[in-house]
Amino acid sequence: MKKMKKIKPAFLKSCSILGLFLVLFSCKKKDDHTIVKIESAETLSIDNSIPYQESFRPQFHFSPEKKWMNDPNGMVFYKGVYHLFYQYYPEDIVWGPMHWGHATSTDLIHWSNKKIALFPDKLGYIFSGSAVVDLENTSGLGTKENPPMIAIFTYHNPEGEKAGRTDYQTQGLAYSTDEGETWKKYEGNPIIGNPEMKDFRDPKVFWNEETKLWNLVLVAGDHALFYSSPNLIKWDLNGEFGKGIGAHGGVWECPDLFKIKVGDSGEEKWVLFISINPGAPKGGSATQYFIGDYDGKTFKTDQKDIKWVDYGSDNYAGVTFNNAPDNKRIFIGWMSNWQYATLTPTKNWRSAMTLPRTLSLEKINNNYVLKTTVVPELKNVLTPKYAKENISLTSGLKAKFEYEFLNQSELNFESEAKNLKLVFSNAVNDSLVLNYDAQKKLFAIDRTQSGLVNFEEHFGKEIHTTELPNIQTKTIVYHIILDWSSIEIFLNQGIYSFTEQLFPKKPYTQFSIESDGNCEIKNLKINKINSIWQKPNANK
Repeated sequence: MKKMKKIKPAFLKSCSILGLFLVLFSCKKKDDHTIVKIESAETLSIDNSIPYQESFRPQFHFSPEKKWMNDPNGMVFYKGVYHLFYQYYPEDIVWGPMHWGHATSTDLIHWSNKKIALFPDKLGYIFSGSAVVDLENTSGLGTKENPPMIAIFTYHNPEGEKAGRTDYQTQGLAYSTDEGETWKKYEGNPIIGNPEMKDFRDPKVFWNEETKLWNLVLVAGDHALFYSSPNLIKWDLNGEFGKGIGAHGGVWECPDLFKIKVGDSGEEKWVLFISINPGAPKGGSATQYFIGDYDGKTFKTDQKDIKWVDYGSDNYAGVTFNNAPDNKRIFIGWMSNWQYATLTPTKNWRSAMTLPRTLSLEKINNNYVLKTTVVPELKNVLTPKYAKENISLTSGLKAKFEYEFLNQSELNFESEAKNLKLVFSNAVNDSLVLNYDAQKKLFAIDRTQSGLVNFEEHFGKEIHTTELPNIQTKTIVYHIILDWSSIEIFLNQGIYSFTEQLFPKKPYTQFSIESDGNCEIKNLKINKINSIWQKPNANK
């Protein structure tokens, strides 16, 4: 192979400020591939002895400094700070007696680890729940001048469960008068007793401006229950939803309920999230949603199909922030799946959250569709590395890119290809393959050869295929985000999203695009996503 002389694009001089050296090679082989090599003066650093530099450690997704994490809990915004609580076990990297971990952020991207918020007590473990700020001090647990932050959660009594009782889960309350720094359990716990129902848990509470009452939704096995209260302490059961409706392959968990506008129409609908385990379309756990109406007492829908928040295999138990600015609905999910969550090949820590996502609702062909897009604040940690307005592909030929930081990057482009194949790979022949078939409207994610896949029987067993009936255009707009152990994919501004964990034996450094017909790849951009953990601060 004869290597061509380096070409210096006109923009190289300006890009040199970023330490970017871009070299284009035109390889005069029979297949005449175009190879773009994106070099960086930086070196990807993996050191298993340093927190946030271990193998597979996410560089811009939230994960605790150490030990086990699962469901996001108590997500609330107050005085310029986003509070993320989460299910946490500080003694091991597998599930154990649940606590509430705590982290805060002012921009949804950079997170600070805080001390553990809630510990188990004589009433049980601290399972999932939610948090609000009682601005009018309806609970009497603070003052109007210093309103309390209220957490409502599930108590899980392990002794009662072992004894075969059905009343081992109740709902408890804790409050903070120093903006979430320290917490005190309510002396009258539990505030909602168990009506002899197994899997009676995961309360989501919010203020209903229409009824001027606090509302709460929780799940009881195979359906949801709705409560109301004037003061967050005394609750009345008002209605139920879900028996025989939606997906029922497993236990219902982690509900959320909120009102949202439908595009620019002026119409508003209520959205109900229900996570389910097992019973997901890709196996294991996932989150479904319902579009309907809610009168403060019960939820109704005429929805016939089953809708999923995310069509990948690793987005579960996601809920939204209470009190987010500008009435936004901002979502975070647990980036894992109960099929293999306790077996993923990490050390010192286990599990991460999805990137925060903004939710919106659109009507497509008379069908309500929930859209998810990454919060715009992500742009503040991006460093541009490569841009190309147009790349022409011919049948069977590839555009190839080499980039050391591919496992820490954002890719954007659009295409009208009938069949488009994207491959992420490395020097040890790990490969992640994405395929889009326009004629069949099928999108496939193949992680069967993506790296370490044999730690559990389901993880690398199947290619994950999804039909895309809501795609109404020939052009597909791709937004792809890769971290050290995950990929998040958004098609056509979030009409479909996919979240998958990955464990490449070495970081991906190569990316190729090919089509079985002539097509154009337009507006390709490759950005490095800078680490948010340059100076990790330990749990206090």
